[in-house]
Amino acid sequence: MSSLPGTFRAFVAETVDGAHRRGIRDFAAADLGPGEVDIRVEWSSVNFKDGLASIPNGRVARIDPIIPGIDLAGVVIGSGDPTVEEGSEVLVNGYDLGTSHHGGYAEFARVPAGWVVPLPAGLSLREAAAVGTAGFTAAMAVATLEGRGLQPGDGPVLVTGASGGVGSTAVALLGDRGYEVWALTGKASEHDRLRSLGAVGFLDRADAPIEGKPLESERWAGAVDSAGAATLPYVLRTLRRGAAVAACGNASGPALVTTVFPFILRGVALLGMDSVAMPLPERIDLWNRIATDLRPRSLGEGLTEVALDDVTPALDAIVAGEARGRWVVRVAGRAG
Repeated sequence: MSSLPGTFRAFVAETVDGAHRRGIRDFAAADLGPGEVDIRVEWSSVNFKDGLASIPNGRVARIDPIIPGIDLAGVVIGSGDPTVEEGSEVLVNGYDLGTSHHGGYAEFARVPAGWVVPLPAGLSLREAAAVGTAGFTAAMAVATLEGRGLQPGDGPVLVTGASGGVGSTAVALLGDRGYEVWALTGKASEHDRLRSLGAVGFLDRADAPIEGKPLESERWAGAVDSAGAATLPYVLRTLRRGAAVAACGNASGPALVTTVFPFILRGVALLGMDSVAMPLPERIDLWNRIATDLRPRSLGEGLTEVALDDVTPALDAIVAGEARGRWVVRVAGRAG
């Protein structure tokens, strides 16, 4: 017997009589996807992918209707799997959540047990949502670069899309670990905030054009690229010999205009960050690091917090590129 109520409140994007509609409505538990674990959702977050899932032709949602929310944090109220205990605090991110499986913008969720991460000691549910997929991806990028050999003192490290959720978290993580962090952002108004997170230098978009010489002066010991088409070509042609860039976003588009020269003449590496399909044991390990040595600076502070009822403007803002920092969604009750 289901541990969920028959219906509950959810933010739903759907096609009704040929027209797109989104907003809060009652949703039937019977219409949730398959899974062994029922969760009372306390917190979610706002991500670029959530914004795309909520609009027509966003090319993210794989089911209609869809409850967006690629992150959720809450309490298990029912479990058909012995590895997940009822009453435990958990988080879920990645996999098909919020795209082809109903996500975190609802009072309740049902997910496969193989997606569920126990809340690490030292993190609250709100803090887990504040990290979310953006922070998780940033931590994955930093851990991967360091696993390949990057160390503080090797030289400057560039973060593109630095004012966004992934970028600003990467700036903070790298700054806390002693790196010389440079931030590439088109928003000069964000310089003070990024400097407070650990950035010591800044590039404007005009400083990193898409087109240029196949190779330019070696500058960066490493990079985290969360923008994609508009910035990755510049990063590749200015990396130092043997350096790597962790590619983890396509906010400016998915195309990549480059040459083979950075790869065959300087031995640089393009490392793809697939945080969606990371196996559960590795995911749990990284979340435990996020609670300890990869904990973002001032986690839980400086957030924009919205209630589930008020999430629509936040989704529109992130799609329009107007969001700054991290946004969290209070699913249980109104934002305070």
